[in-house]
Amino acid sequence: MQFPENFWWGAASAAAQIEGGWDADGRGPSIWDVLYPGHTKYNENPHEACDHYHRWREDVALMKRMGLKTYRFSVSWSRILPEGTGKVNPAGVQFYRDLVRALKDAGIEPMVTLYHWDLPYALYLRGGWQNPESPAWFAEYVRVVVEALSDVVERWMTLNEPQCFVGISYVGGEHAPFLNEEAALRPTVRNVLLAHAEAVRTIRRYARRKPLVGYAPTGTLFEPVGPDPDAIEQARYETFEADRGPFAIGWWCDPVLLGTLPGELTRRLGADLFTAEELASLREPLDFLGFNIYQAATPPRPGTAYAQNTWQGSPRTAMDWPITPDCVYWAVRFLNERYGLPVLITENGMANQDFVMLDGQVHDPQRIDYIHRHLLGAGRALAEGYPLLGYTYWSIMDNFEWACGYDKRFGLIYVDYATQRRIPKDSAAWYAHVIATNGAEL
Repeated sequence: MQFPENFWWGAASAAAQIEGGWDADGRGPSIWDVLYPGHTKYNENPHEACDHYHRWREDVALMKRMGLKTYRFSVSWSRILPEGTGKVNPAGVQFYRDLVRALKDAGIEPMVTLYHWDLPYALYLRGGWQNPESPAWFAEYVRVVVEALSDVVERWMTLNEPQCFVGISYVGGEHAPFLNEEAALRPTVRNVLLAHAEAVRTIRRYARRKPLVGYAPTGTLFEPVGPDPDAIEQARYETFEADRGPFAIGWWCDPVLLGTLPGELTRRLGADLFTAEELASLREPLDFLGFNIYQAATPPRPGTAYAQNTWQGSPRTAMDWPITPDCVYWAVRFLNERYGLPVLITENGMANQDFVMLDGQVHDPQRIDYIHRHLLGAGRALAEGYPLLGYTYWSIMDNFEWACGYDKRFGLIYVDYATQRRIPKDSAAWYAHVIATNGAEL
């Protein structure tokens, strides 16, 4: 299989999930640090997580050994601005400057995600993403980060999965801030979209090196139930036009990439959600479209409780998500055809029942098979001419999996949370070989 010479082979993490050091060196708390009681499995919190804040040198060395070409990570807003706005925390800035320089020295391109769900608690007390000032708060924070890191960093992403930090956080009540308020939907959708556009403008204005700017949404992606054109068009309709509420891809991509509002969005939130001038301002040019994809959906199979791409005993991950490896192909194809941008797979991976075996190693053949199958889909998209910049495995290491606590392991690297010992899994060595051979042996 042929992958482009400059393909972005990478892995990803998020600050709240790996850093720990929640109150170290002047950092302010995030909503996940404060609001977790009663909402996470075993009442676990991210206060220590993987202690990456203190062990980042070891972690970068492991990434170098793996041969990663890129590493996608997020910046903790409250480590930079403890109160969310105002006074900058120099120690927080220095932490990220040291990290990106070490990545570059290791031959790894840093990819910075500016928001991955860890809103400063001080801003939550001021209304969080429901506050109309939140786009300005975000732009202020983005400017500080870009001024601090853009002499080294070229690759930027604004927001990770607004579907989740709005849909299952402000409305669904499953993630911080654990609200279940339908009335929160209109202001949060409005403010988050405005914040994304402000961030793009801020990056381009203040970056010291020419930036590549993207975005990392997710959404319910349907795959065809057959090869015929009608099945493909039905899957396309279900993906972009059917009513998925805040989990729809179009809610978060159509305004910023097409300059239009999906009909289901305006029917639910009102045609006056944005003025004409505001809607025009959302369409800031992007260099690529990131997408987090773990599974594909299909319509129900008549007469059963299964979807048409699942069956009794069909393979699933430890998250109980069906394994549908063609999802990468259809994501790249559908997104490129609709939005006309190169796609970057910003997350793809699986939770597995990993543990240290008698030989002291962590053997995870299911994860190897999962990655292999999904990379075959990536290769198919490339072979058919769809622009795909790279593949980013989620995640570089086991970590705090939000409301699931530490119960789910997605990592290429095993973390013993009692000792913080790192053990690269078999999948890490396998992925290293894929990278070294540029996927030629898949």
